[in-house]
Formats: sequence, structure tokens, C-alpha cells
Amino acid sequence: MEYKNYNPRQAALDAARNLLVQAAGAAVADGSLPEAALPDFIVEIPADVKNGDVASNIAMAGARTFRKAPRQIAEAITAKLNLEGSLFARAEIAGPGFINLFLGQEWFTDVVRAAVADAEYGRTDAGKGKKYNVEFVSANPTGPMHMGNARGGALGDGVAACLDWAGYDVTREFYINDAGNQIEKFGKSLAIRYLQLYKGEDACPLPAECYQGADIVQRAKEFAGIHGDAYVEKDFEELKKAIVADALPKNIAGLQRDLGKYRIQYDVWFHESDLHNSGAVKAVVDKLLEIGACYKAEDGAIMYRSAQYAAKYGVANKKKTDDGSEEEAKDEVLVRANGIPTYFAADIAYHYNKLAVRGFDKSIDVWGADHHGHVARMKGAMDAIGLDGDRLDIVLMQMVNLMRDGKPVRMSKRTGKAITLTDLLDEVPIDSARFFFNQRESSSTLDFDLDLAVRNDSENPVYYVQYAHARICSILKKLESEGVKFGGVEGVDASVLTDASEQALIRLLAAFPAEIVAAAEKYDPARITRFCIDVATAFHRFYNSCRILDAEGAVQQGRIALCLAVRSVIYNILTMFKVSVPETM
Repeated sequence: MEYKNYNPRQAALDAARNLLVQAAGAAVADGSLPEAALPDFIVEIPADVKNGDVASNIAMAGARTFRKAPRQIAEAITAKLNLEGSLFARAEIAGPGFINLFLGQEWFTDVVRAAVADAEYGRTDAGKGKKYNVEFVSANPTGPMHMGNARGGALGDGVAACLDWAGYDVTREFYINDAGNQIEKFGKSLAIRYLQLYKGEDACPLPAECYQGADIVQRAKEFAGIHGDAYVEKDFEELKKAIVADALPKNIAGLQRDLGKYRIQYDVWFHESDLHNSGAVKAVVDKLLEIGACYKAEDGAIMYRSAQYAAKYGVANKKKTDDGSEEEAKDEVLVRANGIPTYFAADIAYHYNKLAVRGFDKSIDVWGADHHGHVARMKGAMDAIGLDGDRLDIVLMQMVNLMRDGKPVRMSKRTGKAITLTDLLDEVPIDSARFFFNQRESSSTLDFDLDLAVRNDSENPVYYVQYAHARICSILKKLESEGVKFGGVEGVDASVLTDASEQALIRLLAAFPAEIVAAAEKYDPARITRFCIDVATAFHRFYNSCRILDAEGAVQQGRIALCLAVRSVIYNILTMFKVSVPETM
């Protein structure tokens, strides 16, 4: 059997549906059921499989259509169920007419064989033919990355990994905000810090609205190291332009370096400045003007009818202000009276580029929860410009609380300043950072326990799953040293694996591809880290219940195969999230 893209749960659901449709058709053909179109019905895997591996409501759904009691319909259908050669061993009727199907041992055998034979077990082709863009972090290149970027990096990379494993064509992207107000402020801050080196702080005070960080002073000193005092007497705008040209590429290179250390590699680094320089921002504004989504105000500014288009996405005539009160939603400026486009205009042009120019089926952005008010505006803007706003999905991410000794930590011991991504990675293992940030749904505030992240025991969840993998490697080496060899997947027979812990572990492994698909659809990589912990727990339970070295024949071979299957699943999950997978611990 070919196991590439094999999804055991989906295979069982599809097989059950086909069997039920055929049986219902046969019941109609022999008069057991009246002639009628088959209604929509549900086939699902119940939470408790004691009463069946797959359950269906086909009999209840058909009560009105067939004009019979559900129990009678269920009896007519099950009488025609032909399970010979299928994945199922038997069927039962439960309650008012539920039809429950019980999987045969061949299905359990296929699960184990697939997880051992296919090195990429878990991958499916559910997203085949769909092209998705995942944009995440996109920190302003004017300073260091903070804790939100640390969580956003792990989350965005995890979302992209789940989509990739679910069969989507995924592009990871970083949007470099190298234009607009923040770059203007960046240049002003740098220029003043440069002048202070020669004229003193009293002669050139730094305004409160400028960037105050030590990184700005450092970049100014580097510029002075190259040019000396050559720019002290030059025009301030010329100085700003020159010092930004020197500092900005260094900051961008720093972002790339730090994210690389965090094991994040982007396919595309997209510059906002390219949108302005190419005329793409102007073209989008002109298009919005042409279709009436924008208009020119008396002062010459170009205004966008924001509330009109955002209403579809939950924002009608009112919007929240910073103090929590409501005010009437107003039209928004896209181009100022001085002719300079706003950030919103560039943002519309950027997403138009992703969806219309580059042709992504979906654009997925990972944003901090403080940007929630911008979601409806952006989705509405996509509608306004002739695209479908539902092709833009936003993953909103709540804040991170760093904890030590049960208390919040906000400052770095080393610098005395707010903890940055690099501070965090200097303090905790990258494995812990990447795993911990993907343990909770993005919509939940995350308490990151710095003490737990450095512990080398089972209390640390990443250590716990890594240890399960290393333990399996150790077991296999022990077996090899005793002369026990694995005979290959073709000889595996799961029917001999009858212990409850074995059955539970196989069922769990079977769920892996379906969990990947669900995590991709919901943009929720935390689903997979939790699943990995469950697999490790189920493996330890199996190992404590079932002897391997002392087992004989097919039972021993089946248990070795089960160890190999678990090792493969844990390995695939950890490598998905770019967490190391040690063979000894």
C-alpha cells in the first residue's frame, strides 16, 4: 500500500460514508426504504470510541425523507451494509437510530505501517493547489525586537509549518516598514544623536517624540566613525538621508540575523519603499478614487470611505477610541493634503500586491491584539478595491507575560531595559522558546515561565517530548545490542497489539494527519504541540504496560514497530517547529 499523504481518520470517515450511501441505495432498491433522495448526513469520530469508531446520524437525518422512524431506517441500512473487504469489522445501532461502525484490525495495522514506512507521515494534500502567504513579525527596522515579536515569530512560523504539512504552497514573508513616519522619526533621532557627539546634548536636545534607545546612539557613533564631523554643518535633511542610508540596512541585517538565530527563514523580505517607488501606492489610490471608494476633500487630502466598507466585518457606524469610549467612525485619510500617502494607503497597496499581483489565494497576517481595530478596515479595503476581504485572514496574538519565581519580569538583568528577543534567547534555550510560544492559542495571553524553560526534567514540556524520543532511541539500541532486529513494516500485524495502552497509542498516531489539517485550517499550531505532549504521555504509558525485550514473535515485532511509529511522529512534530530532536539525553 502507498502511504504518502495517508490520513487514517479521513480514510475511515470516507469509507464509512461510502458504505452507508451504498447500503441506503441497496435498501431503496429492494423496497426496504421508499424511493427518495438521500439527505445530508453526518459521519464523525465520536469522543468516546467504546460505542464505535465512526458514528453516523443517517437514519435520523432521513426520517422526514423516508417517512419512517429512525430506528427502522437504521435497521434497513445496516441490513445492507457489506463490510467484507472494508476497513470495518462490524456495525451496531444505538439509541434512537445512530449507526456505529467498528474498525477492523487492518486499519490499525495500516496506521502503524504508515507511520513507520513514510518518513513524512502526517503530511497530507488537503491544501493542494492553494497558495498562501504568511506574513509575521514585520517589526519596524528602527529598533530591537520585543517579546511580542518573539511570540509572533514562533507563532507565524508554526502556522506556516502546519499549512505546509497540510499540503498548501506557503510563502513566509517579512514586510519591512522602510518608509513613512517611523523612518522620518528614525532619521531625525539618528541625526540629532550624531550632532550631539560634536555639539553636546544641551546644544541639540532630543525631542521626547524621538527614539530614545541606546541602539540609536550606537548607530550614530558608527556613522561618525565613518564620516567624522563631515555632516555637522550640512543641511539637516541631507544628514538625515545619509545617516538613514547607513543605519537602516544594518538594522535590517540585524533583524535577519536575530530571526535566523531564532531559526526563522523567510522566503520574501518585502520593502514598503518599493511600493512607493514603483507607483503601486498611487495606483491603488487612483483605483479607489475611480470606483468612488475615495474622494478629494476641500484641503486636497484624499479620503477613504472606511466605515462603509468595514461594516461588513463588524464595524458599522461607531468605533472604539483609545479610552474605551465610542465615537462615530469617520472617513480616513489615504493621502494627506501635502500629497504624502498615509501608512494605511501603503498597507492597502501591499495587500493588493499579495492578493491581486502575486496571486495568493490567502494572505495571512499575524498581528498583535492591539491592532484588532485595523482588521475590519483592511478586510473592507480589500472589498473596496475589488478583491474579496475574506481572502485576508488576521491572526490576532495576545501579549506575553514573562514570569520568574511566579512574578512578572519586565526588565533585562543585563541591560536594565525591556527584555528583547535577543535577551530572551541569551537566557533560555531556543527549543524552549519556540515550543513554549506555541503552547497556547494566539487568542490567549501567554505566561512564559523562565524558570521552567531552563529545567531539564519532565516538568518542562519540550524536555518531556524530547525525552520520549531519546527513550525510544535508547530502547531500539538496547534491542539491537541483544540481537533483536526489526523485520520490516510488511510483517507488522497490529491484531496482536491488544493491550489498552497499545490500542490508545495507535488511535492517537492515527489522528496526527487530521490534527495537522485542523491546525492549518484554524491557524493554530498550539494544537500540534499539545498533541505531541499527548503522544509522549501515551508512549510512556504503553512502555510501562508492555514489555518489548521479553515479548516474542509478532508481538515483539508489533511493539518495535509501534516504537518506531511514535519516534517518527515526535520527530516530525519537533522538526516542523524547528525544535532539536536529541537521540540521547
